[in-house]
Amino acid sequence: MTKAAVFGTGSWGTTFAMILARAGVRTTLWGRRPEIVEAIDRRHENPDYLPGVLLPETLRATTDPARALDGADFVVLGVPSQTLRENLTLWKPHLPDDAVLVSLMKGIELGTTKRMSEVICEVAEVPQERVAVVSGPNLVGEIVRGQPAATVVACPDERTLERLQEACHVPPWFRPYTNPDVVGVELGGAVKNVIALAVGVAVGMGMGDNVAAMLMTRGLAEISRLGAALGADPHTFAGLAGMGDLVATCTSPLSRNRTFGENLGKGMTLAEVVAVTKQTAEGVKSCESVLELARKHDVEMPITEVVVGVVHDGMTPEEAGVLLMSRTPKPERYGV
Repeated sequence: MTKAAVFGTGSWGTTFAMILARAGVRTTLWGRRPEIVEAIDRRHENPDYLPGVLLPETLRATTDPARALDGADFVVLGVPSQTLRENLTLWKPHLPDDAVLVSLMKGIELGTTKRMSEVICEVAEVPQERVAVVSGPNLVGEIVRGQPAATVVACPDERTLERLQEACHVPPWFRPYTNPDVVGVELGGAVKNVIALAVGVAVGMGMGDNVAAMLMTRGLAEISRLGAALGADPHTFAGLAGMGDLVATCTSPLSRNRTFGENLGKGMTLAEVVAVTKQTAEGVKSCESVLELARKHDVEMPITEVVVGVVHDGMTPEEAGVLLMSRTPKPERYGV
């Protein structure tokens, strides 16, 4: 029987563990907070992140990483992206020799500008063929209510893709598609959070659908330009892991990043928004590393620039809007 260890008891980590368990995978969740772990293990509920959602009885939980990892075929990493390096260093001695490491994270590491799969390969000292990525429009609030959803699993190794696809396929509720383009899938997942912050700010300011549409389409152009510079397959950005994830994250009130931006647009300070946000909005930290990555490759990302300005440099949303709309227009070639 296939076995998985899922690290991270946040909403997406818990939901993906639920998906694996329902697909027939023997799954153990690791968490750092004993009270959450006990609630999952005994009451089959995550009261902090998925209150009222009944988890499968076969899903187990533990605070012991060695116990979670014992015999695991898949090691699923669902911790905040900026904590990955530190956490994985601690867990590395317990990693099974042949396990596939799966990233649920959507971020770019601060300081190194590495994608999460690159951090995993470096810290765990494993080849790319043993690292996979899961991304796409996966709004937890819909999935846990049993509404149909699809995702993308990415890995350069075809056999690994097939195994992971089988492990998280729950017809007709949850369908994974495969894609060998890890770079494109990761960039789509990371940068769309930044664009969702911008859309949220605009919505909070009372802007209309024209502005939201502009930010989404020009945001997709920014993602595509960065992807081209890093060697991604351009077709990826027209699929679930690109446009699909971008649209869902920018338009849904269930989106953490969109909601975070909306509160900023309404006039709340960064500290105030952080205080009322229970879960990690990855774009808040990753916008800086995304911009640094773009500058390293001489890629223009004006929306990302103003998001960094608003979130980290004291720029007001009004100033950001003026700056974006005052830029000298460039030829619209192929929508980019």
